[in-house]
Amino acid sequence: MSGLRLGVNIDHVATLRQARYATMPESKNAEPDSLIAARICERAGAGGIVAHLRADRRHIQDRDIERLRQNIMTKLNLEMGNTAEIIDIALRIVPDEVCLVPEKREEVTTEGGLDVIAQRKELEPTIKRLHLAGIRVSLFIDPTLEQVDAAAELGVEMVELHTGKLANAFTEKIQKEELEQLRAAACAASESHLQVNAGHGINYKNIALICEIPGLTELNIGHSIISRAMWVGLEAAVKEMLAAMANYDG
Repeated sequence: MSGLRLGVNIDHVATLRQARYATMPESKNAEPDSLIAARICERAGAGGIVAHLRADRRHIQDRDIERLRQNIMTKLNLEMGNTAEIIDIALRIVPDEVCLVPEKREEVTTEGGLDVIAQRKELEPTIKRLHLAGIRVSLFIDPTLEQVDAAAELGVEMVELHTGKLANAFTEKIQKEELEQLRAAACAASESHLQVNAGHGINYKNIALICEIPGLTELNIGHSIISRAMWVGLEAAVKEMLAAMANYDG
């Protein structure tokens, strides 16, 4: 068995639901149900469920987070921007973990990591409030030594390294450069006693490259698993990803 855990992001399940039920989210007929999806992922072996409650509520809704908090058996990792409204919701719901991410209304999905250096003054009080509530905190960052150092100075438990540039590399040269950056950042984070997670753009093909990054504890994957589920079903899609992660030796 691999020591590398899988967190499944279910945002895209909610995206499909909202395409039809955006104006009536409380409908008993609204489908697909994000909680059912989460339970299937857990049954298949996922170590946690990830959901991003965005300010514009484009997919995950407040009720989704409440139901997930009340019913899942593993852990809830709430991705969120550093905004007053969402912070208050996190403090009320008390997920197991929060991953603070940059958020722009015009983006399709989160692009790029949080600039911890530039936003330190804004992040520090939020992290303290989350810690006082007993919530572990991760920062979603680009894989640079400067960002890792800044995260460590803020006293968070974890960083999630942004793997998007590696996932989207269109030449072997870029791929090699990005992999080296991720390796260096992961080593630096481990030396700073941070748990090292990774996410963004990871799929069934590039997972082999991701598994070359040392010191990883958890991968957070959404789009690829939900897409694969269209052809093989969600439980099988999760199991296939876990099988691809099984040889990771850290």
